[in-house]
Amino acid sequence: MGVASLITMVDTSVRSTCAAHTTVQPRNLKQKGETMSDLVNYEGKRVVVVGGSSGMGAATAQQAAQLGAEVIVLDVADIGYPCTQAIKVDLRDQTSVDAALDQIQGPVHAVLACAGVADGTPNIMTINFTSQRHLVEALVTTGKLGPGGSIGFISSVAGLGWMDNLDNVKEFLATPDWDTAAAWIDEHEGTDGYSFSKMAINCYVAQQAFPMLQKGLRINAIMPGPTDTPLAQANADQWLTFGADYREAADVPTLVPAQMSNTLLFLASDAASGVNGITMLVDQGHVAASLVDAFDAPLVKVLAGLAEFEPWMLGVGERPES
Repeated sequence: MGVASLITMVDTSVRSTCAAHTTVQPRNLKQKGETMSDLVNYEGKRVVVVGGSSGMGAATAQQAAQLGAEVIVLDVADIGYPCTQAIKVDLRDQTSVDAALDQIQGPVHAVLACAGVADGTPNIMTINFTSQRHLVEALVTTGKLGPGGSIGFISSVAGLGWMDNLDNVKEFLATPDWDTAAAWIDEHEGTDGYSFSKMAINCYVAQQAFPMLQKGLRINAIMPGPTDTPLAQANADQWLTFGADYREAADVPTLVPAQMSNTLLFLASDAASGVNGITMLVDQGHVAASLVDAFDAPLVKVLAGLAEFEPWMLGVGERPES
């Protein structure tokens, strides 16, 4: 068979396959007369925000409500603002998470996993990732989160090097449930930490893009740069000094929670109907500029797995001549 014949055969096959699927019209395609404002509107939608008592989660829940959503907020702490339903949950405890799931009524149109704690917190992987994966997948399995819905996670630039650690992260993600995930972390030294939890989110979002899409769902995440939240303030010497030289040189302020919630809610809205499986950097260009040497930030390359850490990067000793 000649090349031309092969191309014709493939083209015919593709056209036939496409024709067989043209009757499926997802709601989140722009309809005649709809505006951008319509597409980012959450009127009539039920949004679940995990970790919504403060910081980015609180900003996300409050902004979703302003956009018209019925907002259900899950957190171990009290919720200090109006919402449709506040559910107490301890993300370290599967029984507590399952009890919270029982209190969530469907249909859910978006679930936004915003909970996160810093290094030094016991069971950090369970809080930052495993519990929220469990919750998301349970909402999908029970049908409470169905076709047309979306999933959003909050990652971090701390997880930037996930591709450099891909085999390890994929091995962890292959754990099918809460208990096996916890056992894997116990067996692998150095994985029960903030950075690995964010690597897991980044890989999970990429890994689930296709199977979720087959269910009519989309999944995305944001990867914030340093943001002025209560958690960041509690770790200010490490978190808020990162990229400070970049912000000073660009004459821009530190990011605030609303800049994260706006992006996360855009990704979960109908306006982003074609966006799936991405982890979007929200860092004022710090990482991108550093990776291509438009700005000199060697620690960014370390985080990305493109360079080895050396003490001079933290001001210890002399920087070698290039």
